[in-house]
Amino acid sequence: MSSQVADGQRLFVGGEWVEPDGGHYAVVDPATEETVGWAPEASRDQVHAAAAAAREAFGPWSRTPAEERAAILGRAADIVRGRLVPYAELAQAETGATTGTARGMQVGVATARFRRYATVEPAEWAIPPQVNEAGPFGRAAVMGALAVRQPVGVVTCITSYNNPWANPAGKIAPALAMGNTVVVKPAPQDPLSVYRMAEALEAAGVPRGVVNVVNGQAVEVGEAAVASPDVDMVSFTGSTAVGQRIAEVCGRDMKRQLMELGGKGAAVVFDDADLASAVSGIATTFSFYSGQICTAPTRVLAQRGVYDRLVEQLAAYASRLKVGDPRSPDTVVGPVISAAHRERVESYVELGRKEGAVLVTGGERPSAGPGFLVAPTVLADCTPEMRVVREEIFGPVVVVVPFDEEEEGIALANDSDYGLIDYVWSGDVARAFRVARRLRAGGVGVNTVGRNMEAPFGGFKRSGVGRDVGAYALHAYSEVQAIVWAG
Repeated sequence: MSSQVADGQRLFVGGEWVEPDGGHYAVVDPATEETVGWAPEASRDQVHAAAAAAREAFGPWSRTPAEERAAILGRAADIVRGRLVPYAELAQAETGATTGTARGMQVGVATARFRRYATVEPAEWAIPPQVNEAGPFGRAAVMGALAVRQPVGVVTCITSYNNPWANPAGKIAPALAMGNTVVVKPAPQDPLSVYRMAEALEAAGVPRGVVNVVNGQAVEVGEAAVASPDVDMVSFTGSTAVGQRIAEVCGRDMKRQLMELGGKGAAVVFDDADLASAVSGIATTFSFYSGQICTAPTRVLAQRGVYDRLVEQLAAYASRLKVGDPRSPDTVVGPVISAAHRERVESYVELGRKEGAVLVTGGERPSAGPGFLVAPTVLADCTPEMRVVREEIFGPVVVVVPFDEEEEGIALANDSDYGLIDYVWSGDVARAFRVARRLRAGGVGVNTVGRNMEAPFGGFKRSGVGRDVGAYALHAYSEVQAIVWAG
């Protein structure tokens, strides 16, 4: 491709593909442990140059008719869809995702997100005008008021390694649709896919400077992308610890923030639940993408009457999941992102055993061959104070905790620093919705692990700030301006 050179990928700054000041580093395939590409290491100055380019492009882009912006996003969706196979192969090589995940949940979802914001209806960001009879200082007058949504400005989008297509597209598309410009800083583990996305946007006709991509392993790269005086907003997906640091930096200049952070989702399973449905939903979700998703139900709270059967069936289901080469059509669970992350997940399994949890299945490396593999793991007889119950592991590990009465189940679910997505299984729909309303989480699945892609997405507590997805993303990437006049 035009953006590649013999010794590695180039940065995309101000509509130009430029050599990185810091050279290149290897991107490793988690399944083969082989180098699949060379990523650029930007300097602080290059990050600031990207933000300056975005600032310069903001005025013209924000004044571009919304229909023209939408048309560009539509063309980008068509380009990405037309390159589905090579883009998915690259995503698979960078992340270790299975073929189905790379094609459907990564590149496929990215295509859908570009398409979604290419078909925005004006009503999705419009705010009805208001008229009242109360003039200032008590004088009678007819005052009109119009609330309009304005773009925030330059948005730094810092994306997570677990989905280098859907996650960046979910930030870039609504931000551009609202008239913002962006500086994208992808995760250092798998940035190559984001540069392919930049190529697609360039080919679709995005003007120079509207989209910029810079990355690197050095902490100063991310810090510069957040702290630049040209940046008005930061949209971040990643760990709570990094989110806290970003919030500190943003606080200096009162920059707008949208953060989707960690999760430790509770699955509250009552005695009257459809157990087969609950087990299937929990097992397929906590092991999906090797457990590297923040929405996974990794804390299973099982009512005492169903506890033993749930543990037995969940362990049996998890043990049947094929672990191995993500390019094999029958593989369900591929590798985690790196050797260091595998060691982290394994250390939590060992910690759980030391804390008194019972290892029912998993916990081992499935083979001696290449790949950072971890078998789906079930830890039972857990108690609320255990670290494996309280901390996000971000791997294919689920913990099971018993409870007796409804109030106890709700209390255990809410006894967490996190509050992203929780789940409730019960045959009593009224109870399921009653419990859902009392859970301190940004979203709750009732007898399902499915997602509605128009529903607001975001977390309570340390799981994040703000909401996106669907029309809520348009709100997130805009400011509300009031215009008042005398009638």
